[in-house]
Amino acid sequence: MLRIKQHEQRSPGDGHWLGPAPWIETPPPGPRAQAIIERDRKVASLDRHRLHPLVASRAYGSVIEDVDGNRYLDFAAGPATFAAGHAHPKVVAAVERQARCLIHVSGSDFYVGRRTRLSERLASLAPGDLPKHVLLANGGTESIEAAVKLARWFTGRPWLVTFTGSFHGWTLGAMALSSSKLGPRHGFGPLLPKVAHLAYGESDAVEERLSAKHVDPDDVAAVIVEPIQTTDAFVVPPPSFLPALRDLCNRHGILLIVDEIRTGMGRTGRMFACEHVAVVPDVIVLGLALGSGMPLGAVIADARVMTAASGALADMPGGNPVSCAAAEATLDLLEQSYASNAECLGRRLRDDLERLADRHRCLGNVGGLGLLSVVDIVKGGSIASPKLRDRILLEAFGRGLLLLKCGPSSIRFSPPLSINETQVDVALHVFEESVNTVT
Repeated sequence: MLRIKQHEQRSPGDGHWLGPAPWIETPPPGPRAQAIIERDRKVASLDRHRLHPLVASRAYGSVIEDVDGNRYLDFAAGPATFAAGHAHPKVVAAVERQARCLIHVSGSDFYVGRRTRLSERLASLAPGDLPKHVLLANGGTESIEAAVKLARWFTGRPWLVTFTGSFHGWTLGAMALSSSKLGPRHGFGPLLPKVAHLAYGESDAVEERLSAKHVDPDDVAAVIVEPIQTTDAFVVPPPSFLPALRDLCNRHGILLIVDEIRTGMGRTGRMFACEHVAVVPDVIVLGLALGSGMPLGAVIADARVMTAASGALADMPGGNPVSCAAAEATLDLLEQSYASNAECLGRRLRDDLERLADRHRCLGNVGGLGLLSVVDIVKGGSIASPKLRDRILLEAFGRGLLLLKCGPSSIRFSPPLSINETQVDVALHVFEESVNTVT
């Protein structure tokens, strides 16, 4: 029996505390997990490949326990979904209170005070001085679809501009905007027409690149961009990139839509990642992190833009009262300490990863912002090595640390924003042990 006893942020006196983590009772997948995995393979959709054989049973804070009693330190968080950590008592209490009162009523037919309060709060948090209106949806992809419809409605223009390596979701419209390998396009066409992809992070000569694609900027409804790309590769663009896009949009009457599904909600140390370069979008899109994993998304737009016909943008269940309650509690925690915690511990995490990279030739190109960090896995000091990356991920998993892949050969560190210094130390220690073992 292998038990790796480490520190967890709660104490045994806390009734929600799961126990120390990492803690491995039996090498995963244990017998209960293996049985469920075999049953799942017989009935579940085959469209997803799961690298980790984790069968979760319960979770709290930054710890996930599987059905065999193994406990894992979670540095994946959803990915990047559980800003406040798993089952935070304040979020759980808010959900329970709201569920006893009102679970759902159609927001397109009736008013709900909970929806109004959350919309007011998001409108006040969004950057910029202009009044904002908020559309609540069921998640990030649906919010992307609504933002695209809004842009075409408002401008009366057909073209949409996005970027190579982008990922905006799984629906047909979102897939057309994406060029990530994660969202394969073959076999699903025809997709949304009149979408142009430009090179991400290259702020110079944007209009010339549009012209090369035979797109007149005056025919473009919106530019849709991620402040940081985290799918095909992990790319923090130059500080001039978003301001240059803002300038292009201003000159041609184009809407700037910033996709903050993974980067928003305090993850980068600011409520929205675009605030790091003082860019004010026309539209901001949020996803599940807003509701700590509850089904919720949001489109925050300038009031002058949010003019589409009634019922034209999103589904009726969007912004149900229970999800809104979770979001309000999450925002409380982010504003009190978790966003600033992301900035402080994110900086420390990257500094420590840099020190690890100095000691191990298979680690390189540490990057990120806030608690959204990445390290490349390479062979011979320079050649990307996806197989070595996956071996490190599985070794870390077997030791009780959850990490996710990013791009062809990188590992992403995106823990809950409730993480503490000791958990960062433990995660890095386990990560280095895993690297030592497989190399």
